[in-house]
Amino acid sequence: QVQLVESGGGLVQAGRSLRLACAASLPRAFDSYTMAWFRQAPGKEREFVAGIGRTISSGSNTDYADSAKGRLTISRDNSKNTVYLQMNSLRPEDTANYYCAADRRIFVTKRREDYEYWGQGTQVTVSS
Repeated sequence: QVQLVESGGGLVQAGRSLRLACAASLPRAFDSYTMAWFRQAPGKEREFVAGIGRTISSGSNTDYADSAKGRLTISRDNSKNTVYLQMNSLRPEDTANYYCAADRRIFVTKRREDYEYWGQGTQVTVSS
């Protein structure tokens, strides 16, 4: 059964940090999937935040939305079938439901339609 289960969301003050986790159960080996985080704020489209490619001999590539660079870091622990999103210096505009996504392409893509599997999301609320 395919499952992506996000955790770690919550209410936090601006400037603080949160770490999101996504535990995955996928049809093939976890390290063969590119993983990504998207977010969706009320009334807005779901947007790419960060992604980490499937693990190959040279490692995994990463990519970030401009709004995430320097503040958010994506990582993966293949031994735990888990991908993380470390979020520092949070801002009120980071408030959204954060979704984990997976696909078997090699490299990260920012297009939500390219991802086959999705989690249910975890809410992040940043107060000013």
